[in-house]
Amino acid sequence: MALIDLQDISLAFGGAPLFNGISLQIEAGERVCLIGRNGEGKSTLMKLIAGEIDSDSGKIFRQQGLVIARLRQEVPSHISGSIYDVVAGGIGELLELLARHHAVINRLADGHDAELLDELAAVEQEMATADAWQAEQRIESVLSRLQLDAEQEFASLSGGMKRRVLLARALVNDPDLLLLDEPTNHLDLAAISWLEEFLLSCKCALLFVTHDRQLLKKIATRIIDLERGLVTSWPGDYATYLRRKEDMLAEEVVHNARFDKKLAQEEVWIRKGIKARRTRNEGRVRELLELRRSRQARREQLGKVRMDITAAGKSGKLVAALKKVSFRYEDRPVIEAFSTTLIRGDKIGIIGPNGAGKTTLLRLMLGDLDPDNGEIRLGTNLQPVYFDQQRAQLDPDKTVLENLGDGGDSIEINGRQRHIIGYLGDFLFTPDRVRSPVRILSGGERNRLLLAKLFAKPSNVLVLDEPTNDLDMETLELLEELLMEYKGTVLLVSHDRAFLNNVVTSTIVFEGEGRLQEYVGGYDDWLQQRPVVPEGKAVKQESEKEQTPTNSIPPRKLTFKEAKELEVLPAKIEEMEVEQQELYETMADQNLYQGDGAAVAQAKNRLEELEGLLAVAYHCWEELEACQEAYLSFKKQ
Repeated sequence: MALIDLQDISLAFGGAPLFNGISLQIEAGERVCLIGRNGEGKSTLMKLIAGEIDSDSGKIFRQQGLVIARLRQEVPSHISGSIYDVVAGGIGELLELLARHHAVINRLADGHDAELLDELAAVEQEMATADAWQAEQRIESVLSRLQLDAEQEFASLSGGMKRRVLLARALVNDPDLLLLDEPTNHLDLAAISWLEEFLLSCKCALLFVTHDRQLLKKIATRIIDLERGLVTSWPGDYATYLRRKEDMLAEEVVHNARFDKKLAQEEVWIRKGIKARRTRNEGRVRELLELRRSRQARREQLGKVRMDITAAGKSGKLVAALKKVSFRYEDRPVIEAFSTTLIRGDKIGIIGPNGAGKTTLLRLMLGDLDPDNGEIRLGTNLQPVYFDQQRAQLDPDKTVLENLGDGGDSIEINGRQRHIIGYLGDFLFTPDRVRSPVRILSGGERNRLLLAKLFAKPSNVLVLDEPTNDLDMETLELLEELLMEYKGTVLLVSHDRAFLNNVVTSTIVFEGEGRLQEYVGGYDDWLQQRPVVPEGKAVKQESEKEQTPTNSIPPRKLTFKEAKELEVLPAKIEEMEVEQQELYETMADQNLYQGDGAAVAQAKNRLEELEGLLAVAYHCWEELEACQEAYLSFKKQ
């Protein structure tokens, strides 16, 4: 029996139905990814499954005793208290009793008062009666699994750590079905890698929404597509889904064309006059009426986002040159003696733990901050635009139209005047939506609006700080194409690994304690080039607000390709060593030098080639072995 079974569910909030008779089942152990454009109702569907809202019609069958937990997309602003208090909040009815027990334990730590001991005994008796000890053990277990300090204040944590605490809160009830809405938002790369491994080991069923394509590819066992009020289920991987979805849409276009042709023919027939309405043709008239109803009910696929960047004149060839630049916050080194040169057309990715100083580096590169030491030289004719992940450039109380137009009704895009409503339509804002205040927009809509606002400004340097959060995958892929074709310079801060791989030409990485290193290529290239982290020397993830043991980067697991390479390397090395020994023996034979001199040169050249290949192979083998040993040792802890 399925954990949950939705049958013929419909729901509308005015206008077209959000869900139009959808049916969906989720089985135990499944990891289902829910895909759909912004505004299609993904979060609403999760609320429906969690029982937080009711449908207009249809039935939902839940397995008896089913426990569901949901991790929301945004961190609630009202949550306070210690990490223990927040996690224990997931227990519900036992919260007050657990809180009393925890408070007494804390007070006893300051002194063994007889009255406190009596109070502790009374509380523990109540806990035994209410069977609360099991809940207490679950809290301690979850805190341990997620490496959380029970006493630390929730308000003092970074955004990524707050998400981890809320995940612990969702898990404390040992759910059968876990609902995750954009779980990687605001997480750094180390936290995302940790989350992937955690979800793969999680025994509960998962339904998750994500824009992170690498997370989707690694985690999902099935894909659910929500579009135009309907759901379709696609077993298999993401690549298979994309191929089959494209085939389905192509078939839909052909079917609709045939339908429309038949409807047009019938409309011509009915207009011929009274003959069409004679008794013998009543059936054909009824069929026409049904065709009209079907055409009216059809929901066309939404148009695609159309984005274009307003280009400015070329900047100078040099965009920025940093020479031994250092910057500190109080006593903490953020950047130490870092040098780099940015040339027009570079596309630079910047990655590192939350709070490491990525935004600070951007401000230094743009000349908005002065370094404590070192020299920064900026190029000529720079016209940057800045995408701020906090969307501070948007006024939440103004409408979409007011945020973009500043009172006007037209805007100049690449030297051509366009009506603002038409321009916003390229970013999928309908005429009625452009008059809505920004504060009611979804996260994806706000990101699209900010992109529309920035791309309307002439630029030759694009500075993008986490632009991918909340965007649907189709818009993400279009943004990728746009940035790859952009003739100016791109500075990109992102934790989206696929986005980095597809866009950037080099990557600057914060490696801890102010150390920065530049690597050629994107995220995967960095993984191949980065130094192996020895056991016990994991690079600390610095934070501007906190430094906790949970912020250290653990030794990484070998990729599939690296694991296969480590598996075959010993045999390759042995084969080369055998050939090397044979060459030594050949060159020691006097007969070799009595023949053609070309044979001597060939043997000598091959021997030198083998020495170089063996040196590389030995080095690679040692690094991979050290990486694997560090990871296995870390997993045992």
